[in-house]
Amino acid sequence: MSVCANKIAVIGLGLVGASFAAAYREQCPDAEVLGVDVSHETLAAALGKEWVTEAVAPDDPAFEAFVEDGCGIVVVATPLAAVDEYFERLAAWDYRGIVTDTASTKAHVLDAAAELLPHPHNFVPGHPMAGSEVNGIEGARSDLFKGAHWILCPDENTRAEHFQLLHEIITGLGARVISLPREDHDEAVAVVSHVPHIVASSLVELASRHADDQQALFRLAAGGFKDSTRIAAGSPKLWSGIVFDNADALSRGLAEMQGILGQFATALETGDRETMRALLADAAEARRALPAAWVPSTEKLLEVRIPMEDRKGVVAEATTIASQAGCNIQSIEIDHITEDSAVLSLVLTDEGDVGQLSAQLIKAGFSVSFSPLRPKEYTHVD
Repeated sequence: MSVCANKIAVIGLGLVGASFAAAYREQCPDAEVLGVDVSHETLAAALGKEWVTEAVAPDDPAFEAFVEDGCGIVVVATPLAAVDEYFERLAAWDYRGIVTDTASTKAHVLDAAAELLPHPHNFVPGHPMAGSEVNGIEGARSDLFKGAHWILCPDENTRAEHFQLLHEIITGLGARVISLPREDHDEAVAVVSHVPHIVASSLVELASRHADDQQALFRLAAGGFKDSTRIAAGSPKLWSGIVFDNADALSRGLAEMQGILGQFATALETGDRETMRALLADAAEARRALPAAWVPSTEKLLEVRIPMEDRKGVVAEATTIASQAGCNIQSIEIDHITEDSAVLSLVLTDEGDVGQLSAQLIKAGFSVSFSPLRPKEYTHVD
């Protein structure tokens, strides 16, 4: 079942923006999707593939007209340096719909949103953790986000309905929504995305330095080497911008990585087989614990019902606790009981620590109930 906004605008039709437009059009074929980009070739390509219903340059009056005529969501998928310009445009048009972004770092985006957007409570920071070795619209595809994590960063001012709508749209594209506090985002992605990219680039550099005949050596570099270094083929220009945008968190992550590598090196130098075995065992256990699939059968789904008062930040608090417990939210609904009270219903997959989730929700002052999901209620879930 697809949840659709009738009109959305996607600003920036690079890899992520064009892939989002393509996936959205596939899920919501009757929706109007405006594509905005500085490249006329990119606009023509997006129109030709029918990923957008209309394509315009930023200065085209049709951009403003579309936004002011019932546009429900604006997705800013531009490079970080261009975000301010589009926030200023939306502010000048007094745009009151949902605004989200796709930037891989959040410090600057959050400052810009607070300073420039006239209705910052309508801004829900986002970050799809998906990519390709092929950049730009040439690498875009409608299935880019299937199985990928998509971070959303609500805060105490985020409207519950905005988070719910974005959650349903994004999961409808096949992605897995993770809710993170805004202040934790950059540290988290440094560890799971930015440090790995630098490590992958370092591995390729190491192999290159030790290859008298690169072709001969790289023919041996099948399997694990190719898999672990795939991301090193990403755009140097793009990644140079990303790592400097998140320089502090990345520096801390690289320093910690140096320490971990140092533990392996010390174990080798001292012949400490027990420490080496323990380091490898810990890593292997953690890796095996990662879920292989994310859409279990309906009988494995669990519904959590949380009565809640109508207060600021309650949805962000509950969904963040779920993410911290490792629980993936398959869907989210808000049942309004009275003007001041509602029940938050979270449908969880079979990942994570439900016991920890229950304990943390109770500790945070929530009253919760858990029950298996009955298939007849959610026949759209395989």
